[in-house]
Amino acid sequence: MIHDVVIVGSGPAGYTAAIYAARAQLKPVVLAGSVTAGGALMNTTEVENYPGFIEGIMGPELMTQMQEQAERFGAEVRYEDVTALDLTGEIKRITTSEEVYEARTVIISTGSEYRHLGLEGEERLSGHGVSYCATCDGFFFKDQDIVVVGGGDSAMEEATFLTRFARSVTVVHRRDELRASAVMAQRAQADPKISFAWNSTVVALHGEDSLEGLTLQDTVTGEQRRIEATGLFVAIGQVPRSELVADVLQVDDAGYIIVDAPSQRTAIPGVFACGDVADPTYQQAITAAGSGCRAALDAEHYLSAQA
Repeated sequence: MIHDVVIVGSGPAGYTAAIYAARAQLKPVVLAGSVTAGGALMNTTEVENYPGFIEGIMGPELMTQMQEQAERFGAEVRYEDVTALDLTGEIKRITTSEEVYEARTVIISTGSEYRHLGLEGEERLSGHGVSYCATCDGFFFKDQDIVVVGGGDSAMEEATFLTRFARSVTVVHRRDELRASAVMAQRAQADPKISFAWNSTVVALHGEDSLEGLTLQDTVTGEQRRIEATGLFVAIGQVPRSELVADVLQVDDAGYIIVDAPSQRTAIPGVFACGDVADPTYQQAITAAGSGCRAALDAEHYLSAQA
């Protein structure tokens, strides 16, 4: 069977693409993955910035509702891991751990993942004091002492944003000067709530059920010291999940798939990319959903032109 649309990945982008494709009677197949189905929001607690949910909604519940909405219109969600993609030619071939799918169009929505510190206890404390998104979780740290790790624009943006809620914000950076742009750096350094731990790295996290503190190590002297903090925001970049297509699609230096904006078309006809894997800038659920809508409409238009 040759499908009109196969969507590789899920999350807000993949499920929104599935909703639009299914409503267009394209009968999309969503290969959501056996472990990562639902995307990054499956690991998020309360989502308060997605329109339409006045009291907020849990990340997994939002993804379940999106999936069920797509299935209501005829999308088929399969929990299979894609192992290979052949995107050349008019008919694309998508190989999973269970079978090979053929499709006229493919939508890539494999997302991205936050770069982690790789410390013991980091996964256990994720959602319990350790976070990777200030706009997602900052509200939950009112009047607390928070640490932000990183020295780029994203770290300065997170630190500045967190001052709305936190009692204090300590920026931990491995060098003695920031990599951030001058404007972002000056804004953070001028904020009375923000202090800096220069030439420092986080080497240990403390706390069983929630974060209680962390150990810093001086990158010059090797000296270690413990600081108390109930929040740790890691802002050392993200890694797009583009490894399956990095050799066949155009990607930027960081690995994000390049699309022909404002569309979601890639350099290969019939192949579209949406969500975080094609967005190095915003990385929000709502922008991912919007790009999923565009990808599905682009695929529909492509199929109509081929008919």
